Amino acid sequence: MDVARLNLSHGELDEHITRLRQLRTIADSMGSTLGIMADLPGPKVRIGEFAEPVHLDINDEMELVPGGGNSEKGRLSVGYDGLLTDVQLGDRLAIGDGTIVMEVVDHNGSSLRARVLYGGTVQGRPGLHIPSDRLKLSTPTSDDLRLLDAMVENDVDMIALSFVRSAHDVRRTGLEPAPRGPLVVAKIETRAAVDNLDGIITESGAIMVARGDLGTECSIQDLPHLQKAIISRCIALGRPAITATQMLESMITAPAPTRAEASDVANAVFDGTSAVMLSAETAIGHDPAHVVATMASIAQRADQEFNYETWGKDLRREHLTERQGLDAAVTDVMTMATWQAAKEINAKAILCISRSGFTVRAIARFRPEAPILGITPEDRTIRQLSMSWGATTIKMDRIDDNVTTVHKALELAKAQGHIRTGDAVAVLAGSTATIGATDTLRMVRCP
Repeated sequence: MDVARLNLSHGELDEHITRLRQLRTIADSMGSTLGIMADLPGPKVRIGEFAEPVHLDINDEMELVPGGGNSEKGRLSVGYDGLLTDVQLGDRLAIGDGTIVMEVVDHNGSSLRARVLYGGTVQGRPGLHIPSDRLKLSTPTSDDLRLLDAMVENDVDMIALSFVRSAHDVRRTGLEPAPRGPLVVAKIETRAAVDNLDGIITESGAIMVARGDLGTECSIQDLPHLQKAIISRCIALGRPAITATQMLESMITAPAPTRAEASDVANAVFDGTSAVMLSAETAIGHDPAHVVATMASIAQRADQEFNYETWGKDLRREHLTERQGLDAAVTDVMTMATWQAAKEINAKAILCISRSGFTVRAIARFRPEAPILGITPEDRTIRQLSMSWGATTIKMDRIDDNVTTVHKALELAKAQGHIRTGDAVAVLAGSTATIGATDTLRMVRCP
């Protein structure tokens, strides 16, 4: 596991803070790098808790009432004050990840009545998907900001922002740029987010393709193509992409995934995703460690079959002709040159010297065959890069002038066994700590 996700939609804040500290202690004791991501609830509407699992059958009629009470068969308590004003007759509402769907058939002023179109079993405190264009809630919510402050105080590495609709939602977090602040992961799960995708990616540190709610907002036949398009834009703009939801869902109870699930994980890797994420499989599954091992083995095998040569050429031809300012153009040209040069001279490694991790993420989109070594003095950057494809991080005490820093980087990489004397190495960096672009490439031999 490279990143641990704390889902703040469930449990109490104190529990999550305790778990965060436990994760850090365990990772340190193992000598492992582990990023920690806090996933904010966002304006997600939830149904009051069921005392026990309840099965909803097709054509069952349900009464939906606003409030915070418990739910039972035939009556759902919905934690959204705007339920009676925002939801209209004919709207379709989905429970959980969309396996149960209801249609609103009556509105009597104090409650809604809905007929079950697709049934299933509900338990716990599931989400209720209301079409995002109906919701009047904004992102992040006041509760999100409260949780965000607590997570920042406890040095969390990443913040996942739920139900993002525009770049403005990302800016409203008010966070300092990484690594001074956590990396913002914008979750793409609404139609509005798809329509405003480039602006959201530009404002974010990474993107999550949250297929559960996105699959409810959009037609199911469009979802695979949206997933590919979102990942493609993330790669073009140098941001990591996470593919999430139901990746190994059957392993909540089963000892092995379905063939379709295994293909889904591998195809996400082939699409260029930086990370694949588990949810219920490890939150409530019967053997979380086995699920993680299974996903890791599928992803590693897919990496072996990845077409690195074609990927870099396609990225250069299809995406890097778009210029979004001088800094972006400089970074595109320099990372493309690094990828090409490292391939031509059979470089044993690409050393990326970076405070923020920007340089590492910029070269990682090319999927070079040479190992990427991210060298930084920032502990949080090291943990944030745990989500980036192919990055191995090395701690450096400080960044000095370019010549001194390159020499120190080579010595560190050599001491840790990544390169040997005489190896050809590409060294990629910015010429100053604040330039905002990757503008310096040196091809050297390891002394």
